[in-house]
Amino acid sequence: MIITVRVSALVYPTEIEEKVRKAITNLFPVELKLRDFGTPQLYGEGNLESLRLLHRRLREERILDTARHIFLTGVEGNAAQFRLNKQVAFAGKLNFPAGEESLGSIYVEISAGDEDSLLRIIDWLAPETIDGKPVGEIEL
Repeated sequence: MIITVRVSALVYPTEIEEKVRKAITNLFPVELKLRDFGTPQLYGEGNLESLRLLHRRLREERILDTARHIFLTGVEGNAAQFRLNKQVAFAGKLNFPAGEESLGSIYVEISAGDEDSLLRIIDWLAPETIDGKPVGEIEL
């Protein structure tokens, strides 16, 4: 199964690049590069291995239902997009912001070869639950 994970975050003038870098890599162990189109942006790309920390954190923080809803809402074709709060990620935690944040967010896109493969990835990351407990866990 071919999986591509893309992460990015703008680095605003009031922010320290290394802190934004840490916020991203706390959740996605990818090599980050800096590009600048007016506002500097850190970006990186990974694969399934880049999602293993997210997989674990979703269970530790017991937010599978919320995550599943966010992931499924962000599906377009064979990709799912969502955002994470930078400040919370810097602390190694997860938070899906309700709207645009003043300092921006970490943008994540997970894509797969086809929509069925993407839905399998979502089932792996955030399976359906009953009373907050996964109905069934799958391995990838």
